[in-house]
Amino acid sequence: MTAFVVTPRAPAGGRLQVPGDKSISHRALLLGAIADGTTTISGFLAGEDCLATLAALQAMGVQIQRPEPTTVVVEGVGLRGLQAPAGALDMGNSGTAMRLFAGLLAGQAFDTELTGDESLLRRPMGRVAKPLAQMGASITTVNDRPPLIIRGNPSLHGIDYPMPVASAQVKSALLLAGLYAGGETCVHEPAPTRDHTERMLTQFGVAVNRAEDRVCVASGQSLQADAIAVPGDLSSAAFFLLAGCLAPAGGVLQMAGVGLNPTRTGILQILQMMGADIQVEQQAGQTSHAEPVGRLTVRPSTLAGIEVPPELVPLAIDEFPLVFVAAALAQGETLISGAEELRHKESDRISVMLDGLRALGVAVEERPDGALIAGGGLGPGQVNSGGDHRVAMAFAIGASVARGPVSILDTANVATSFPDFARQAQDIGINLRVNTDD
Repeated sequence: MTAFVVTPRAPAGGRLQVPGDKSISHRALLLGAIADGTTTISGFLAGEDCLATLAALQAMGVQIQRPEPTTVVVEGVGLRGLQAPAGALDMGNSGTAMRLFAGLLAGQAFDTELTGDESLLRRPMGRVAKPLAQMGASITTVNDRPPLIIRGNPSLHGIDYPMPVASAQVKSALLLAGLYAGGETCVHEPAPTRDHTERMLTQFGVAVNRAEDRVCVASGQSLQADAIAVPGDLSSAAFFLLAGCLAPAGGVLQMAGVGLNPTRTGILQILQMMGADIQVEQQAGQTSHAEPVGRLTVRPSTLAGIEVPPELVPLAIDEFPLVFVAAALAQGETLISGAEELRHKESDRISVMLDGLRALGVAVEERPDGALIAGGGLGPGQVNSGGDHRVAMAFAIGASVARGPVSILDTANVATSFPDFARQAQDIGINLRVNTDD
């Protein structure tokens, strides 16, 4: 088991380059694979999750080269060019990959099986399997969990689907299936979610109809290959935004080229509401449908507890482990509500985070859709991350200013989204050691 051991030492300032955006890297591979022509992806995240997507596409006959670790060249096979794989497709730890592939493969002329690691096999898939079934797909689960057995149906039909719970993964899966379905497929969102799929479909030449809470695609549209520049992942940058807040006076931390998609910037608003001194500068170069990018500068800050606005939850859903830690380090109480979706991530992030905070002496009250967290700081102790990469990284940042050493167990899955996290944390002065027990 891999563990992080952090001995308190406040972070320092400096400049960091965060890895490419995981969500965008997945989508660039998938859309490049079914496009006509050659797609070159720069800034690709070479983490385990995205490499699982890459390997699955290769198993279905897509030629993919990596001339450099963060550059990928995809020879598209066209909308109907994927081939039946020889065996099950292993999604590793990636719920994004499994749900997006479910949409992509539902309308193929062959059958597939999607599986993954122990953690992924515990994650619910009914929320994507059920609307796909309304489109004519045949997807079998095991008590709503993977593996997924997909019986390909080239005769899917479009639907008009109101999502009961906001989910970018479900929305994206239905839009991908909609490319293969007769008529038009529309998805209604109860709250805004990340729109990377819509933006990238537009970049590949697909007409996407967007109006208020509704997004639609029509069938029969071919994709035209394009160059995709993947921005830095705001979810990864967020850990170092908190680190910058914890730095001593004079420690300024800066990150350039970070994705600032407005459906992802909830974490910036939440941290700023708590008192974080974060400066956001837009960087030029984006087109109307590409991803906006910018430079983030964070200065030492004193954080205060807040009531997190529920409308910001979908715009920061992946960053909430960090919000829990920031709340524990703040002055006063923080109330998180409307975040029941956190129970269906790589772990039950509400329970796992609160167990970890209790282990470090923080007073917390667990609620079905969130928590009440008393600030005041972290004590020494041991935390089990539950194999959740974002939980592990959040506690590692918080532990840098704890009142004693903190051990964070089960951290190997940090490699799924931020393989270089430990080194970059060390580069800004965090006293983090990686222990591997073979």
